[in-house]
Amino acid sequence: MNILLMLLPAIWWGLLPPIVARIGGKPANQIFGTAVGTLVVAVMMTFVYHPQLSPFTFLAAMLAGCFWVIGQVGQFISFQNIGVSTTMPTSTGFQLIGTSLVGVVIFGEWSTTMEKVLGAVGILVLILGIVLTSITDKPLIAQDQPNKKLPTIIMLLTTTLGYIVYMAIPRGLSDSGLAIFLPESIGILVAVMVYVFVTHQQRIFKQRSSWLNIAGGLVFSLGAISYIGSVQNNGVNSAFVVSQLAVVISTLLGMIWMHETKTHRELVFTVLGLLLIISGAIITTVF
Repeated sequence: MNILLMLLPAIWWGLLPPIVARIGGKPANQIFGTAVGTLVVAVMMTFVYHPQLSPFTFLAAMLAGCFWVIGQVGQFISFQNIGVSTTMPTSTGFQLIGTSLVGVVIFGEWSTTMEKVLGAVGILVLILGIVLTSITDKPLIAQDQPNKKLPTIIMLLTTTLGYIVYMAIPRGLSDSGLAIFLPESIGILVAVMVYVFVTHQQRIFKQRSSWLNIAGGLVFSLGAISYIGSVQNNGVNSAFVVSQLAVVISTLLGMIWMHETKTHRELVFTVLGLLLIISGAIITTVF
């Protein structure tokens, strides 16, 4: 049972990118539907769980949800520009590097010399993995598509900062997990509404794809809830490392289900890169 619980977050989070990409719509449609679906699940869980939070914790969790939107919008834009199978390894690698550095600088992790050495090795392995999964037989700046690959990867790196802050804030709170799921979800929806109105995309409220993408929020929520359960039953390190298998699932589904073609050379580098990203996650988390 514990093994199944450990695998569920990877399965659900691995399904999220190809599901929203398959449903389609613009990033605004996708992030709105995902936000609504997440809030629906959060409200249902609150009626079951009845968490008690201080005003400070509630607001901090809302802020974390707002930052999550930055990272997720970046991913959704990247799906359209360079595909799921290229976006997910790159985004996951950036997140792992960022959360590791935050752990060292802010939370005082890797206190011994050996931990610092292994952590540095893990980050180098992650960087190499990102580079390998990004290798393409087409130039980064092609003549027919001058604004696709390289600018998208730079954008993905920038917006990943949202994910890093989202993951860092709960580590500084006394309450976490299911207790802060509702305020995070409220923060997500608030940030999405700001994004929609600032970018003048109010028409998405009438578009079918926006409401179909609620499925994305349900899938994301199931991954989050099962991850919380896995942490409680298997420990943070084991739960986190196994959850990173989501990148393998989403990358493979991007190629198989979304028909994102890769040359033989690109496929070899992608597989090697995935292995390095998973290895880097293990090194930076377990050892």
